[in-house]
Amino acid sequence: MRPPEPATPKSLADPEALAARRTLRDGAHVAPLRVLAARIAAEFGAPAPDPDPLDGGVRARLLLLLETPGPAIGRTGFVSRDNPTGTAANLFRFLAEADIARVDTLIWNAIPFVIHAEGALNRAPRRSEIKAAAPCLAPLIALLPDLAVVVLAGRVAGMAGDTIAALRPDLPVLMIPHPSPTYVCTAPEVASRIRAGLRQAGVILRTCGAARSGGAAPG
Repeated sequence: MRPPEPATPKSLADPEALAARRTLRDGAHVAPLRVLAARIAAEFGAPAPDPDPLDGGVRARLLLLLETPGPAIGRTGFVSRDNPTGTAANLFRFLAEADIARVDTLIWNAIPFVIHAEGALNRAPRRSEIKAAAPCLAPLIALLPDLAVVVLAGRVAGMAGDTIAALRPDLPVLMIPHPSPTYVCTAPEVASRIRAGLRQAGVILRTCGAARSGGAAPG
């Protein structure tokens, strides 16, 4: 059976929950993405976190592209809405409000490798890092044959729009603000724009077919 989904944000702060999630890392639905992450890590000489195995992996119909793994990613090793960060907690809530099935989603980063020195504070990506990471998109998109919609969160992810349009001109590409508390707390319209974008993504998914929920676990 598919493992139960966490009911509250930041669940991977619990060492037992994190250990349980790591036992799912070898699922067939995430194996190709883990290979890609390992290849990226080797190429750039920096950690590249794995996809969350509770998400859809290569079967995802919605790709949600964030900007770059934060300094705290080393706590879990996953790109996950369950990470113990404010950004992940916001994303957890916004996706739940949009009623988007978790198994339909893949969360990734436009810059998929860590750009921060160990122990350093979060910072904005440099132009050179954005440019260097751009070729990582093509192999990612190639692993996602069921994609129905892409959501780009934030300025850096938004720069990937033209590349995705060239790779898959059939895909709707939606823009939303980044879900970091730094932005969400700036003004009420930021959260409203995130909710509106994810609602639109949900409509696209439902139009393309019923979301896969429940049933057997991926892998």
